[in-house]
Amino acid sequence: MDKVVASAAAAVADISDGSTLSVGGFGLCGIPSVLVRAVLDGGTRDLEVVSNNAGVDGWGLGLLLGAGRLRRVVASYVGENKEFARQFLAGELEVELTPQGTLAERMRAGGSGIPAFFTATGVGTQVAEGGLPWRYDAAGNVVKSSPPKQTQVFETAEGPREFVLEHAIVADFGLVRAWKGDRHGNLVFRDSARNFNPLAAMCGRVTIAEVEELVEPGEIDPNQVHTPGVFVQRVVALSPEQAADKRIEKRTVRPREERA
Repeated sequence: MDKVVASAAAAVADISDGSTLSVGGFGLCGIPSVLVRAVLDGGTRDLEVVSNNAGVDGWGLGLLLGAGRLRRVVASYVGENKEFARQFLAGELEVELTPQGTLAERMRAGGSGIPAFFTATGVGTQVAEGGLPWRYDAAGNVVKSSPPKQTQVFETAEGPREFVLEHAIVADFGLVRAWKGDRHGNLVFRDSARNFNPLAAMCGRVTIAEVEELVEPGEIDPNQVHTPGVFVQRVVALSPEQAADKRIEKRTVRPREERA
């Protein structure tokens, strides 16, 4: 029952080339930065990543991007990473852009054993009809695009409505970061870090959690658990320095008000 692993390097040692990773976090909030660094140091290549976003240049998933370790990204928002844009437009990276709510539900469905679901999001657009660019060549030509998806009309309270079929996501490994966790893998997240970390944990066949504070079983009130330990296979306890190493994605300031 004790799922604690000695180090991040040991926790990710069996992630092989070509694996699919579901990675938690929202922007730079709650990203598993220590585990991502361990994957980078381990030399794993040809990875597919499922995450809300792709980090920023030089931090988070941006480290794997910069090292050329990613072959494909499934994400919702990628606007803060210049290297991401360069690789995508140069034909070096395949990208499946997905509406944020749809992405969240695809990950949750994968962890719940639901193979697919219908949603109204994307009906009447290229999301449903196909044709979204997935890969360019070096000359800027689209060489791979999204296929059309199955649609179906259902009766709703507002009358007949068209929906599009979306398939669940199941990743080989899930990488997440929790504010608090116990040795059994029960996890608690704080604030915006809760947006995608529980989903990334659910849809990973093997989920690895880095935790800022490791506690003993029973110290977390069961009512406060966001991700039960059944979804987590490995736990890495962070040092105080690792736990405190957090970046701000976009710093904004305002002029200091003059005192009367």
